[in-house]
Amino acid sequence: MNGARILDRLQRLSHLQDLEMMIHEAEDAKAKKAEEEMGFHMRGLEKLRAARDKWRAQVDPRDLRLFDRIVKRHLRAIVPVEERICLGCYVTLPTSVSPPAGDQDRLLTCENCGRILYWLE
Repeated sequence: MNGARILDRLQRLSHLQDLEMMIHEAEDAKAKKAEEEMGFHMRGLEKLRAARDKWRAQVDPRDLRLFDRIVKRHLRAIVPVEERICLGCYVTLPTSVSPPAGDQDRLLTCENCGRILYWLE
């Protein structure tokens, strides 16, 4: 597998993360009440759940297991790296951790928080 494959896998997980966060916000009772007081009514939660299920079916099962395990601990499972700093936990990554090479097949995770990493260009 090549770097494009890794980017495709990260993109699928990123879409899934976005849907998970929208569902989480829609289900948050405190946020829902505040939105209703402002005159907004959340509709389409079932459509969000259906879209999430569709994306889950498109994600590699190994990646999905990793994603699900991380989401149990952290709301954001996928975070960027900038200047060798994990922007999930703000810990500087060791020099041995670098952007995936073209032939690398595994997703890289932060040694401190366990989140899936991607590099900002």
